[in-house]
Amino acid sequence: MQVTLAYGTEGLTVDLPDGRTTVVEPRFRPSVPDPGAALRAALAAPIASRRLRDLVKRGQAVAIVVCDITRAQPRQLMLEALFEELDGIVRPADIVILIATGTHRANTPGEIQEMLGPEIASACRVVNHDARDRSSLADLGILGDGVPVFLSREWIEADFRITTGFVEPHLFAGFSGGPKLVAPGLAGIETVLTLHDFRRVAHPDAIWGVTEGNPIHDDVRAIAHATGVDFAMDVVLNRRQEITVVFAGELFEMHRAACAVARRDAMQAVERPFDVVVTTNSGYPLDQNLYQSVKGMSAAARIVRPGGLIVCATECRDGIPDHGSYTELLASRSSPEALLEMIAAPGHSVPDQWEVQVQAQIQRHARVVVKAGCLTDAQLTGAHLEPIDDVALAVAGAGADATVCVLPEGPQTIPYLA
Repeated sequence: MQVTLAYGTEGLTVDLPDGRTTVVEPRFRPSVPDPGAALRAALAAPIASRRLRDLVKRGQAVAIVVCDITRAQPRQLMLEALFEELDGIVRPADIVILIATGTHRANTPGEIQEMLGPEIASACRVVNHDARDRSSLADLGILGDGVPVFLSREWIEADFRITTGFVEPHLFAGFSGGPKLVAPGLAGIETVLTLHDFRRVAHPDAIWGVTEGNPIHDDVRAIAHATGVDFAMDVVLNRRQEITVVFAGELFEMHRAACAVARRDAMQAVERPFDVVVTTNSGYPLDQNLYQSVKGMSAAARIVRPGGLIVCATECRDGIPDHGSYTELLASRSSPEALLEMIAAPGHSVPDQWEVQVQAQIQRHARVVVKAGCLTDAQLTGAHLEPIDDVALAVAGAGADATVCVLPEGPQTIPYLA
């Protein structure tokens, strides 16, 4: 049977064994016929909140946070709807758009034009959050379960604060969107390191689709609550990265409603574990690098048998990447087990260790091979992963009786054992 995997922008079609291959995809929800109208309708009837235009006062300094280039958020459409709602109340010159990079690299001017559209990018001040620039951060003390909180000063000092994002399951924070735009999105490196420390990431409830009782998401909510979000907007997307549902209003009620829809669409039950699971990282822009692609591996790990095989197809046009500590950490030890031992050591706290920890935990459970057209074999082996050229051959190598599951959309589908 032929299956087309989400890979880069073009996709990758592979031949897999007929009769013993199960394809698991998210429930496809058609896009709204008019995205602009859907966004405006959500703003006109917000959840647990007054209308945005009734909350903002003329002349206030407004901060709007958006996702960075590694996320498929329809930023321009969402911002246009917000600007229409605020027309006559707030001028573009009074608005700062904050890019929630977390610990990722800054987005380039060209990427910002692509993300926001040239008109918005030139009309408003746009700021890449920098988690490592202490001068740009405000110290808010200890919040949640002992988290030292440093947040963007631009965000804290704004008169009115709006988050925008999209909601999908997250490998250890439960779901994206909502309060995650504040922290880790606009947080300092010390805050991110604590939120993503070994203890929290290793917690059994720090997993796809779980928010309540998840120590990471519990602290993320506490930070957002304490720092104040005045209005929020999230969307849910289908596999074509089209808007299917829009939510706006009070941050936590809005996000709870969005998570319920995303859970119904993305979480899929299977009856038994498989010998082989083929996965992706949902195509571009989510499969830009190997770091992000651990998410696709994590989705597969939920339904592969112990000692089974995970085959991950991810383009990685942005490399491993070169920035951040992920590559350096992977190279610092000789095996996934040694990496876990290092990260678990008291006092160990390095940026990106959380992604290394998740990858190592997966590799402790199953063998992982990777097809990445933009990475060399040496780069993959240096990351403790086995490079492959052909997905079909890798699957065939598991044996004629091996049961196979395919997640063509990668972590857009989160399977679980019924």
